[in-house]
Amino acid sequence: MTTRREFLIAGLGVAASTWPSFGQAQDLATLTISEASDLIRRRQISPVDLVDACVRRIDKYNAALNAFITIDRERALDTARQLEREQRRQAWRGPLHGIPIALKDNIDTAGIRTTGGSALFKDRIPDEDAHVVAKLKAAGAVILGKLNLHEFALGGTSAVTYFGPVHNPWALDHHPGGSSGGNAAAVAADLCLGTLGTDTGGSIRIPSSYCSVVGLKPTAGRVSNRGVIPNSWTFDTVGPMCKTVEDAALMLAVIAGYDGLDPRSLDAPLTDYTRAMRMGVRKLRVGIPRTPFYNDLQPEVEAAMEAALVVVRELANSVREVQVPPSPGLGAVSNAEIYAYHLPWITKMPELYQEATRRIVMGGATAKPETYIAGLRQVELSRREIAKVFASIDVLITPTTSGVTSLIPRPAASAPAAAAPAGPPPPGGGAPGFRNTSYFSFYGLPAISVPCGFTASGLPIGLQISGAPFAESTVLAVAHAYEHATQWHKRRPNLGLSV
Repeated sequence: MTTRREFLIAGLGVAASTWPSFGQAQDLATLTISEASDLIRRRQISPVDLVDACVRRIDKYNAALNAFITIDRERALDTARQLEREQRRQAWRGPLHGIPIALKDNIDTAGIRTTGGSALFKDRIPDEDAHVVAKLKAAGAVILGKLNLHEFALGGTSAVTYFGPVHNPWALDHHPGGSSGGNAAAVAADLCLGTLGTDTGGSIRIPSSYCSVVGLKPTAGRVSNRGVIPNSWTFDTVGPMCKTVEDAALMLAVIAGYDGLDPRSLDAPLTDYTRAMRMGVRKLRVGIPRTPFYNDLQPEVEAAMEAALVVVRELANSVREVQVPPSPGLGAVSNAEIYAYHLPWITKMPELYQEATRRIVMGGATAKPETYIAGLRQVELSRREIAKVFASIDVLITPTTSGVTSLIPRPAASAPAAAAPAGPPPPGGGAPGFRNTSYFSFYGLPAISVPCGFTASGLPIGLQISGAPFAESTVLAVAHAYEHATQWHKRRPNLGLSV
């Protein structure tokens, strides 16, 4: 069956010297980055029309989703007009020229507030763009605004935020996962064509799974974190959240690269990700780490994964079960780093934090130096051990999460600001998929979540593919092959509102 998006593209015909007239400009927002980029390059659509289409959808749907904290419509339209003038001069900056992108609101934007989803930073306006934002702008991306998140990226529901909970487009009474929940909701609802999120223990991949979008956590150090409000310096990673694997590859190609001003950045060779994504996968070897990743799955997630592995076996050269080194967890390192960053504020203005966030931050107050140092050493040892696993396989495949999204949790009863914490919950806020995603954060490996099914009630399920350090190309190739062998990524949520 021809989709509305496919009908739109077919109806544009050959390139024209003037911009086409559309009966419903909102339809442009349903395009993928790749589709829109091709149409802009051939001058069949205008960046202004594309940005306007997204703004219209934001105006229509954001009240129900609460995905955006800040909508920078006037600046976005001004940028689109400039890019349209460049387009008319055939000055094309590349695949992101004129593409409307939104950013998680812990990524600094010059002149636009960056809040971290917290009352503490509700009026904070950075003077400089984060490194990744500067790269996006240079590539011609249009920044639509800033997306809601679990406060300071310290949870897995995006319900704990000063700006109110984010709602899942597939079921508005359910949360979208976190902490990049606004990103996943915005992409799934076609409020923008792509986003940048951050991932410390699963914050890109969990919401991608819960909202049936594509989310890529690159190798630790592949993308600069400079200008991003930190969660844990050791594990934080910036990555794309998009509608398709190809779109993720296009965004990664822009933001990846060494940044000498970021102490965690690594100088590793880059690849043409969009070309490498299309490499054949018939010779690739797939590893299935049953323990612990396939333990205690919800039945519908287990069934979806077994069906997905049938497809994978048809695509790859070999699929066999493997074991991976144990992970002691992120807490020994992340708890101390979380507390270290928030120390200037948490003891002086604790009331400006949500109670659940305050408890997590204060949980690091008792961290011992020797525990932190030993934790850092374990990170380095484990990253060397996991690299050995890839001597006999090319990728690992697991469920992204052990379950699906649940109802938006009710706020906990307020506790006194100085109340002693009961101990921090794990990063990811106890989300069902944290176990599966956090391993690859600890290892520092590239990992992607792609749609692989739905429950009987229509809730999304995700498949996680991870690879060796800096093997994003291989991860993208397997993800792209699986995506094109299935139809899950083509399903869109019905928000119950006419467009």
